[in-house]
Amino acid sequence: MTSKKKPATPLVVPPNLKSEEAVARFASVMDHSQRMVHDFWSKQMRAVAGSDFQFFDPFAAGQAFMQLGAQMMTNPAKYEDLFRDMAMQNFKLMRTTFERLQGQDVMPVIQPEPGDKRFSDETWSENMMSDFIKQSYLITSKYMREMVHGIENIDAESHAKVKFYTRQYINAISPSNFASTNPLVLKKVQETGGENLISGMENLLRDLERGQGKLKISICDEKAFEVGKNIATTKGKVIYQNDLIQLIQYSPTTKTVHKRPILFVPPWINKFYVLDLQEKNSLIKWTVDQGYTVFVISWVNPRRDLANKGFESYMLEGPLAAMDAIQEATGEKELNLLGFCIGGILSVATLAYMAAKKDNRVKAATFLTTMVDLKDIGEASVFIDDAQLKNMEKYIDQKGYLEGHHMSNMFSLMRENDLIWSFVVNNYLLGKEPLPFDLLYWNSDSTRLPATMLIYYLRNFYKKNGLMKNDVLELNGVPIDIEKIKTTSYFLSTKEDHIAPWQSCYPATQKFKGPVRFVLGGSGHIAGVVNHPRKKKYGYSTNHKKYTTAEEWLETSKEHDGSWWEDWGKWLKRRSGKRVPARIPGAGGLKAIEDAPGSYVKTRISD
Repeated sequence: MTSKKKPATPLVVPPNLKSEEAVARFASVMDHSQRMVHDFWSKQMRAVAGSDFQFFDPFAAGQAFMQLGAQMMTNPAKYEDLFRDMAMQNFKLMRTTFERLQGQDVMPVIQPEPGDKRFSDETWSENMMSDFIKQSYLITSKYMREMVHGIENIDAESHAKVKFYTRQYINAISPSNFASTNPLVLKKVQETGGENLISGMENLLRDLERGQGKLKISICDEKAFEVGKNIATTKGKVIYQNDLIQLIQYSPTTKTVHKRPILFVPPWINKFYVLDLQEKNSLIKWTVDQGYTVFVISWVNPRRDLANKGFESYMLEGPLAAMDAIQEATGEKELNLLGFCIGGILSVATLAYMAAKKDNRVKAATFLTTMVDLKDIGEASVFIDDAQLKNMEKYIDQKGYLEGHHMSNMFSLMRENDLIWSFVVNNYLLGKEPLPFDLLYWNSDSTRLPATMLIYYLRNFYKKNGLMKNDVLELNGVPIDIEKIKTTSYFLSTKEDHIAPWQSCYPATQKFKGPVRFVLGGSGHIAGVVNHPRKKKYGYSTNHKKYTTAEEWLETSKEHDGSWWEDWGKWLKRRSGKRVPARIPGAGGLKAIEDAPGSYVKTRISD
């Protein structure tokens, strides 16, 4: 007796798409993909061969894992216990899955960690097979992490690499990243007849084209924003410029302003408008509305002709040149200063330089997520060892700069689930377009870094931890010693900062000789800073006592609701002088060159 063959399920084609069109799209994608995939792998092979630079060094990672394997062999009993525990957990999962098949209510053997969004959709738990795959993955990844975290007799640099690259591997093989094991993708395939996968392939090819053979994942709808149109729109004028900066003076929104202007020094590895995204979250606009004359440095996006600009050039032609211009524009010699991230590090070095030169123009300084002790730079240390620095030096010595995508990729790898894999799923598996999001638009608007500045910074600030020592840094012939800084200062760090760990920012309270107020905000490097009071999010902690260590400070700190902006506003107001008539950009000693946000920030250089 022969059984009847079950008829194949017909292809489900959406009503708005003819099957002929779907087939034609698929054929076009396949034809187009051959060239793009060839270009992609050619780029990868050049990087491996050393003719192209990449922060991910497979050889360094391989050496680190060789050390891991050698150490595991010296103490096999320790890892036998781990493997036995993992086997028991998997056995328990199989038993509970069988019980669930029998209709019993069972508790999960393991749950995703808080904040893990990959499995947040209920489908992962409702579908029995998906729930089994998810839990099996979570058990395996848990014990892999424990295995590498508990390794002994391995140097700190190799240990950091092993932990980092193990996490990258664990997150890369997540079942959420594969069409066949992601129930949301499978559901979408059923609904569209696979049209989402064709759209996803088109999105993938588009991103390969955007990256000119490198995969440049789209993380937002870039067509939704235009700098100066619906982002970076606070009114003002460019009143000064040189090779490295344009200086923007913002138009007042109050009849009177505080006597002392304030200069914002943003990082040059990104663009300044993270502080002026939209009116609803603009720190610049909020500060203007509080009655301040606000100036902001907009850094150039450098080309090869600026390759010889060093760190001291960024100081002399950056904040110091801006201070001279502000005095000429307003007639005010005294001012306040705000530095953000690497702009904060530059501001710290500038204040030390000014202290040595007996220049006391800056009366109060604010530092946002600014590291002074670079002994522990978090996961960034994985990418900045001696071998990597040598490779980078060789590469940028020929080009004259480091392309923006390198730094962008490094920061993405430090938050890979949020900034890489979530978009892989959304764009390529679900076939969706990324949403318009101002912060992610800014994140994708990267800048180049001049060779001389970058190498000096990495070797002297990162590798030698020069800010914490008084015999390492010399700028424009002046030794830099931050213990000479007597300026009243305000430090804002954030608890979840993966770029500037707050414990590495806290030592400024011990080094600076002037009064320092240290505030710890919630969230991360950007969201914790760009936190308008109207959101009433995250909160912040303060402590009026001065402690030697960050841990002691946190233990007795006081928590507050709302945004640190309001705390900073009260602090700044007491240090900004009496009120004077508002200053109009271009009406003072310097004439307006062009409207804010200026032309430097609008330069988007394709890497």
